[in-house]
Amino acid sequence: MNDDVRNIVLGLVAAGISASLGWIARTYLWKRKLRRKQAFFGLPDNSESLLVVNRDPATAEPAVHRFDVFALLELSALVKDCGAHVQVVTQDAAHQGFGERTEFCVGGPGSNRRMVAHMAAMLPGVRVNIDPEPGPDRGAFRIGADLYRMEPGITEYVLLARLTAGARRETRPVFLFCGQRAITNQAATRYLARNHERLARKYGSGSFVLLLKVVNSQAYGPDVVELVADVTKPAQSALPPAPEPATQTKPQRKSHRAE
Repeated sequence: MNDDVRNIVLGLVAAGISASLGWIARTYLWKRKLRRKQAFFGLPDNSESLLVVNRDPATAEPAVHRFDVFALLELSALVKDCGAHVQVVTQDAAHQGFGERTEFCVGGPGSNRRMVAHMAAMLPGVRVNIDPEPGPDRGAFRIGADLYRMEPGITEYVLLARLTAGARRETRPVFLFCGQRAITNQAATRYLARNHERLARKYGSGSFVLLLKVVNSQAYGPDVVELVADVTKPAQSALPPAPEPATQTKPQRKSHRAE
């Protein structure tokens, strides 16, 4: 074997070793990223998850708003990426506890009974105005002492929450997407899909409740979303008692005696 052939063989071997090491490194990084994603969502390989579907309150027939359908599709893609399975149930057919498997619950309390139960159990500091009559407070969120009103199509709010029951490591989280309109539910699922890595770094496997604002949805759809605040503490604390109306005492009249 002359020098030229030997150099070619050594070059091929070096290239093969470099390619193998690169493939091993990429595989390791991909698996580590996947494990972190699975841990955040509580979705190990071949695990089961529950996707609770709300109903469209604008129709008398059982139906799902098209923006909520888009939200369900995005959540299903997240579950599939984690190598898990999803079971879809309607909001009036989910008669089971939480913590055994990851749950994604979509829709506000006006369209989802399951959301009502979760908020009563885990978010006592949140109230949502579900009065169907038009008015400035229709659909408004009260979180602690703050009130968030919506302007349909201009400024709308949605709560994105990751909640766990108890301190057991094997407890699966519940994700809530509670919006003032259906398009805000989709905005919250899209925000979660885009920012789950950052949220995992910040919160780990703990609970959080984020208030998001959807800006100008009539022009931009569910794409322009701003983080308003982390409202975990006020949302999980009991609402402060309403101030009692002040009672006015009538002034006493002075009696004047004629001298």
